[in-house]
Amino acid sequence: MDNKQLAGFRECEHTADGEIEVWAESLEGLFAYSAKGMYALGGVELSPEPRSTQELQLSAVDNEALLVNFLDELLFLWEQHHLAFDCFEFELEDQHLKAKAEGAPIKTAVRQIKAITYHRLKIEYREGIYYTHLVFDL
Repeated sequence: MDNKQLAGFRECEHTADGEIEVWAESLEGLFAYSAKGMYALGGVELSPEPRSTQELQLSAVDNEALLVNFLDELLFLWEQHHLAFDCFEFELEDQHLKAKAEGAPIKTAVRQIKAITYHRLKIEYREGIYYTHLVFDL
């Protein structure tokens, strides 16, 4: 991770699947950059118009499961409605998430993402930054 950048993602080497490392100063930022990283891994490019908004409400037993649930919902919208999102607003409290996602139809996608896995998934907080690794079944 570049210490000058307090939030972001990067693709990691993985033998069979896709993997990203994500970091942010807040859990909300971690969720947003996880989504952006998933779309980048898939090579998703949005159409400029029409813009649309989706509201999501999710719960889970812990933050890791909540992150997977959130990405699963985005993946569902990608697969079923050909939508992806680039702007997010979150309310996150006690493993309950309300998210407002703004995006557009998918213009192109290079790779199909089949699923988000729990392999290596652990959200850690170190020195003011949240970190996680996400492995995707491609």
